[in-house]
Amino acid sequence: MEAKNYLEDIKDIKQMMSQSTQFISLSGLSGILAGIYALIGAAYVNNLILKHKGDYITLESATFREITLTAFVVLVASVITASLMTINKAKEQGEKVWNTSSKRLLINFAIPLCTGGIFTLLLLRQGYYGLIAPITLMFYGLACLNASKYTLRDVRYLGITEIILGLLAVEFSGYGLYFWIVGFGICHIIYGAMMYYKYDRK
Repeated sequence: MEAKNYLEDIKDIKQMMSQSTQFISLSGLSGILAGIYALIGAAYVNNLILKHKGDYITLESATFREITLTAFVVLVASVITASLMTINKAKEQGEKVWNTSSKRLLINFAIPLCTGGIFTLLLLRQGYYGLIAPITLMFYGLACLNASKYTLRDVRYLGITEIILGLLAVEFSGYGLYFWIVGFGICHIIYGAMMYYKYDRK
């Protein structure tokens, strides 16, 4: 009987230590919504591409500006949704949103993501449009992988998936939008649903 109690105590201690080093208030539902936003944005971008007059979409074209604006709107909507739902979940669980774990999570996520964003802008200036989709997918995947040490394990698998999709997008050049749809749309919905059913419904 005493041995069983010791095992339960050790289990409780391990759980407390894990919670102290990991930010577990990420919302699976916000991932689903981010995926939906991405699919809507991709459909709009595809429509812009079909309506574009000319062989290439250049940095100076109105089509490129609209595509950039669409991507920005999707990003802002996703960040706001994730922030609000994470704050709400943290309050429900009695966890502080801004603590040591969340700071580490944010820093480790931001470093690869910002690096990828700067690299993407440099590629755009040089006219390497075909590498934009692979680079954004790979660096986003690296950001998820790097931040997964401080949050739910599912984020690690999402990161690996995004990296693989980025590599495939290099091999199948010209289908960048479709890889974006899979990576930022469908994958977010799938992993968001998995996280929702595993953690949010408890």
